[in-house]
Amino acid sequence: MSQREDILKRMADGVVVGDEAEVKKAAEEWAALVRAGKEHAYIGIVDGLAKGMKVVGDKYECKEYFLPEVLMSADAMYAGLNILLPLIPKSEKGAAGKIVIGVVEGDIHDIGKNIVKAMLTAAGYEVYDMGRDVPTKDFVGKAKETEAHVVALSTMMSPTLLSMKAVEEELRKEGLKDKTKTIIGGGTVTEEFKGRIGADAYGKDAVEAVDKVKQLIDTVMKAVEAMKKAQEK
Repeated sequence: MSQREDILKRMADGVVVGDEAEVKKAAEEWAALVRAGKEHAYIGIVDGLAKGMKVVGDKYECKEYFLPEVLMSADAMYAGLNILLPLIPKSEKGAAGKIVIGVVEGDIHDIGKNIVKAMLTAAGYEVYDMGRDVPTKDFVGKAKETEAHVVALSTMMSPTLLSMKAVEEELRKEGLKDKTKTIIGGGTVTEEFKGRIGADAYGKDAVEAVDKVKQLIDTVMKAVEAMKKAQEK
């Protein structure tokens, strides 16, 4: 096994078992290679940290891991991200897509949101975390400010489902739905509810949410490219 393969494997394995110290050590070694011009920070994030978090997500989906294990792994992953993210050139940041994420107004349950955020960040997306109990106007304002490709909304409570509907309505009112897609998730959210409010996707868990976000961003990117070509004719 080469040096680079060893470092990437140690980063991934460290995330899987939630070993923050090991992840930091391996990330520092990768950072040294980046500073020497031998590697890229993004590769360390995607093929090391994100690879490990993908395994964690799969284990969570299969009920091999539960929230405590996932949160330990997320902490380990963030320890590595704190070392590698600053080494990514500004021109590369956000290249994979921009996402605004948060728990809707009236709800303070954010564990699920934090897991999704961790996995999206590790996958290379530029994630703007709005926190919890977020007013509709703040979601829409941040989407406009950042030109976000996706707005991700979470809630665990039935009464706050109406807050998701409010965000959808406001995004339409502002004319943003063509270039900003939405995904919803949480304990009380369903595929049927997604259809009722006109959201673009529903993620039943963190793993599915990340896959759906990728699909949404691909859709937005293709639409933007098609518009550019049409304008050039």
